[in-house]
Amino acid sequence: MSQPQTALGPEATSSRPRAEGPAPAVLAIDAGNSKTDAALLGADGSVLGTARGGGFRPSAVGVRTAVDVLADAVSRARQAAGPHPLPAVEQVMACLANADLPVEEEQLAAALAERGWGKDVTVHNDTFAVLRAGLDAQHGDAAPCGVAVVCGAGINCAGMLPDGRTARFPALGRLSGDWGGGGGLADEALWHAARAEDGRGAATVLATALPAHFQLASMYALIEALHLGHIPYARRLELTPVLFEAADGGDAVASSLVARMAEEVVTMATVALRRLDLLDADVPVLLGGGVLAAAHPLLNDRIGELLARHAPRAVPRVVHARPVLGAALLGLDALGAPLEAHARARRHFEHGRDGGGHSGDEKVH
Repeated sequence: MSQPQTALGPEATSSRPRAEGPAPAVLAIDAGNSKTDAALLGADGSVLGTARGGGFRPSAVGVRTAVDVLADAVSRARQAAGPHPLPAVEQVMACLANADLPVEEEQLAAALAERGWGKDVTVHNDTFAVLRAGLDAQHGDAAPCGVAVVCGAGINCAGMLPDGRTARFPALGRLSGDWGGGGGLADEALWHAARAEDGRGAATVLATALPAHFQLASMYALIEALHLGHIPYARRLELTPVLFEAADGGDAVASSLVARMAEEVVTMATVALRRLDLLDADVPVLLGGGVLAAAHPLLNDRIGELLARHAPRAVPRVVHARPVLGAALLGLDALGAPLEAHARARRHFEHGRDGGGHSGDEKVH
């Protein structure tokens, strides 16, 4: 476990004087592949301290090392909350990337419990943080109910009922039948661009636009650079905006990939709604992650059109709130906290020091 630092890092914040306020009741953690957010909250929803740390990648570095990254953010959030020593929180609610299967959630919950951060520890896949952050933002967080589709590097979908029942997918990539997200779009763009350059496929501006992004003259040069590691393969995610720019310009290949992405989003959402018997209910379908939160008209408008056809009573909305808000709300849910507590937490993350300047969601027409 990382040792407490002697001073707050640049991403650690406190919303109250260090020697005042309630003891922490919830430790909320949202951890993605690139960053971790930790927040300590009182039972009244007041945010006592927050911190940001590195990415959570247990499959790449091992569970212990990955949890050490979380520990660093937790340590600095506790420093921000003060005074020392803080009592253990009542509920640790961690929404973690790479917790794709229930067995992985159980294993990670056990690893977090060993750190002694709180009395009760619950781990969810990070999709549930986006889902909970966007649910009932306009209705006082009463009886959360809906579906979320998240497109970041990959794609995932989860649904929730007021009684706690959920619908979810393994989200392990092609192995579990998934397609899309930034990584999927970039890979498809590279595939079509390579075939366009050597004559096996249809012409597309992607054949010049993709290598130009890396100041290269050809797809052959880009393929070589990626294959030999001169350009880290993870940087292919930078090509997703290039794909959308090509689609906006009317490129047929790029436009077809955007249309396929919309179909995949709606397919996942519709299946989740069906599993939860919500196809005929007025519920939100929340769109989160970098690809969907960017609100590209070609993609999000098409999602709205398809959803109106397959689940006409569902209301698509883009979620901009930081996912750590969702982890915090799930923690307050577990404590049976009053609606005023949920509202206080929302105000902090949506409009306060950790807000990011967004109101939380917007409708997709």
